[in-house]
Amino acid sequence: MALELKQSLRMSQRLIMTPQLQQAIKFLQLSRLELCQTINHEIEVNPLLEEVPAADEMEERLPEEEKKGESIEEEPLSEVTVKETIREDFDWEAYISEYNTAWASPAHEDTEDRPSFENLISSKTNLYSHLMWQLEVSDLDKVQREIGGYIIGNIDPDGYLRASIDNIMHSTNRSKGEILNVLDIIHEFDPVGVGARDTKECLLIQLRFQGLGGSIAEKILTDHMKELEKKRYNQIAKALGVSSEEVLNAVSIIASLEPKPGRFYNDEETIYIIPDVYVYKIGDEFIIVLNEDGLPKLRINAFYKEILVKKDDQTKATREYIREKLNSASWLIKSIHQRQRTIYKVTESIIKFQEDFFGFGPAHLRPMVLRDVAEDIQMHESTVSRVMNNKYMYTLFGIFELSYFLNSGIQSVDGVDKVASLSVKESLKQIIRSEDKSKPFSDQKIADILRRSNIDIARRTVAKYREVLGILPSNQRKNPFS
Repeated sequence: MALELKQSLRMSQRLIMTPQLQQAIKFLQLSRLELCQTINHEIEVNPLLEEVPAADEMEERLPEEEKKGESIEEEPLSEVTVKETIREDFDWEAYISEYNTAWASPAHEDTEDRPSFENLISSKTNLYSHLMWQLEVSDLDKVQREIGGYIIGNIDPDGYLRASIDNIMHSTNRSKGEILNVLDIIHEFDPVGVGARDTKECLLIQLRFQGLGGSIAEKILTDHMKELEKKRYNQIAKALGVSSEEVLNAVSIIASLEPKPGRFYNDEETIYIIPDVYVYKIGDEFIIVLNEDGLPKLRINAFYKEILVKKDDQTKATREYIREKLNSASWLIKSIHQRQRTIYKVTESIIKFQEDFFGFGPAHLRPMVLRDVAEDIQMHESTVSRVMNNKYMYTLFGIFELSYFLNSGIQSVDGVDKVASLSVKESLKQIIRSEDKSKPFSDQKIADILRRSNIDIARRTVAKYREVLGILPSNQRKNPFS
């Protein structure tokens, strides 16, 4: 069989994603912060884009009546005169001496000697700097401070030492006795218990610092830690030969200790979520408001548009460059508007399916999947998924990610309808929250209670949901003090 090369024509249809379409899809999945950063970057690289000043935006919103009213002359106000009087016994010498002080220098004499604004802002002290300050003011010699600095450098934000004694010995070339001596000193730094190697040692240090060495609480931590974790107080009392009441008193002391002594000096800042859309209920109607605060309002620069219209002495390359940037700017503005419209449609569809949630709370969530929203707004599921990614909604019951409303369903007892899994979890939390802490419900008991609420759920499913929610089993939820 001979091989040969030849050309042939064939017609076919293919879907090709243009750069503009890729940009529009990219904008859908951007979070609010990423969108602001992208817009600011486009303003820098595209000279035809400009941000609408706030003054111009407010002027566009002014009604015609207000604009006409601006030309109406107002009645001149009468001049206000202030009469200053000086007391006869005024101390001029004290006034002059105070006026001539350095802090009273006029504003125009501001020089480089004045501290920067950043130096006037107080910052929260972290655990490392707090411990190093105590090390510097402590009565230790140079070698001990060197060992202490290495130990403090290996303490994590919770206050625990994450380097072994052998590692510290190898790195500092010091003996085990010297290292343990410095470590014992650091254990008594503020906060007490910092530098411990595990939770047990941390709690023991705090007990002994309070003068409770040799107490029942110390014996429990030393010899009966596993029983304490499982709340087997009767076994502890029997092993120690004391009454249950004494054990409970010791447990209350242990419960008052801090298992993470470095918690207070955690310098991590709280990250606040800014919702992309707000949903308010006014009467029987839900109002959707898109959050556009902080998003730059864009428009095309009029100067470059006039250059294309006039056809003066501009070269062909210049005109092509301006036309290219004009198309890019126009598509960017359209993509942003399309993104906002799509978020509005998705929010509207979510309210349609989850009306009970917006009226009564998370316990009334209904099963909903991407396909339901996609078919409702006539878009592809991938598009809806991109819109719901990293987008947040403000409701009367808190701020939720849009994907929060997507959840599977659990069959009801009567078999007529399904209940959302998130709704079941919320009901489970409410049941455990309202239970008698001296006699907590077992997983089977919770399943029976949910079944009476028309939720058909097995005991093992209750156990799985409970573990997902971080709720302990019934034998560990029991409160011996109630």
